[in-house]
Amino acid sequence: MKIKSSNTILYCRKWEETVAFYKNGLKLLVISANDWFVEFKVNEMARISVANEARTSIDSSDGKGITISLQVADVEQTRRDLLDNGITPTPIREVWGSRAIYIHDPEGNRLEFWSGRAKVHSLKAG
Repeated sequence: MKIKSSNTILYCRKWEETVAFYKNGLKLLVISANDWFVEFKVNEMARISVANEARTSIDSSDGKGITISLQVADVEQTRRDLLDNGITPTPIREVWGSRAIYIHDPEGNRLEFWSGRAKVHSLKAG
């Protein structure tokens, strides 16, 4: 299997607030949009889409069990940028050999921004 790109679709009850969060708070570029679905560019290979639960056959998970983990070049600068955009992240934490911060979107989905060297764990059979 050769995957060319990735898109995470978030089904939301608080659709308008969540769209505004990704567009205005995180400053992600809108790639395509209609009256119930907005696709945002994370980078050249990754997307995040926000779908209005009222217009789909899939219910919101209310943010339960979801973390979107995003590696950034500089977690300190990312934290400052978020604060400048009116979003209050957690203090920087050491996680798995990296430095990370966390926020939640209006739907309750957790976003992790991290930088540094993550530890690699191998699973050995037997």
